[in-house]
Amino acid sequence: MQSIFTRNKTALITGASAGIGLEIARALASKLNSLVIVARRIDRLQQLAGELQSQYPSLNVAIQTADLAEPSSVESLLRELGARDLDVDVLVNNAGLGEADLFERSAWSRISQIVQVNILALLRLTHHFLPAMISRGHGAILNIGSGAGYAAMPNAAVYTASKHFVRAFTESLRAQVAGTGVIVSEAAPGPVESEFDQVAGIEGGATPGLSSIFRITSQECARDIVRNFEDGAPVIFPGRSYRLLMKMQPVMPRRMIGKQLAHAARRIRERADSRA
Repeated sequence: MQSIFTRNKTALITGASAGIGLEIARALASKLNSLVIVARRIDRLQQLAGELQSQYPSLNVAIQTADLAEPSSVESLLRELGARDLDVDVLVNNAGLGEADLFERSAWSRISQIVQVNILALLRLTHHFLPAMISRGHGAILNIGSGAGYAAMPNAAVYTASKHFVRAFTESLRAQVAGTGVIVSEAAPGPVESEFDQVAGIEGGATPGLSSIFRITSQECARDIVRNFEDGAPVIFPGRSYRLLMKMQPVMPRRMIGKQLAHAARRIRERADSRA
């Protein structure tokens, strides 16, 4: 199968200042002519741009700051990109927010941010760039979901729901654009070493019991994602052991999973009550 990067040479990556997004930018740099990196922290973006341009002198790296939790910032980003007159061939919707609290105790402001970044910003960017991809007859979209999109997490109901949305949207969109020359893929990472858990307030990761077995570095995760995305894989589970787990998940009895989740939820509530 021909690499999707044979024709698609300009990529935009959100959440590129750290973690999986940063490593995806590094992994894609050798395959592209132009790269647009988007995040809130300009110092991190400038550092990454300098690194990539030093390593790949012919690569054009453009920096765009944006807070995707703010709808106005997303629209401003699109206007600025329009002024650059760039044809985005590859869209990587990587930016995401997590949580680590019971739903009724979560601040509404945080819930809104998660929905805005994980769902609405992803939709807006995809809706903006997809028509031109279809018109040109080539393009690729990579949505970074999560293993949470294939499961449930008692202390992350909104985050989990947002990743279920990403899963369903990506699968549906991939079917919709079949035959247009546009490839749509989802990457659904499991435990990964990155800043994500710290920002979300998750001590020891979202699934501390699984960390020692399934946890991989951001670099390993990105390499696996890019390798499979290049081949046009519909769903990517980065990491060998984790991939095996996810393939086994459909055969696990739902009743057993439900009992495990209920037990975990009781423990989470007990800990939350003891801190209150």
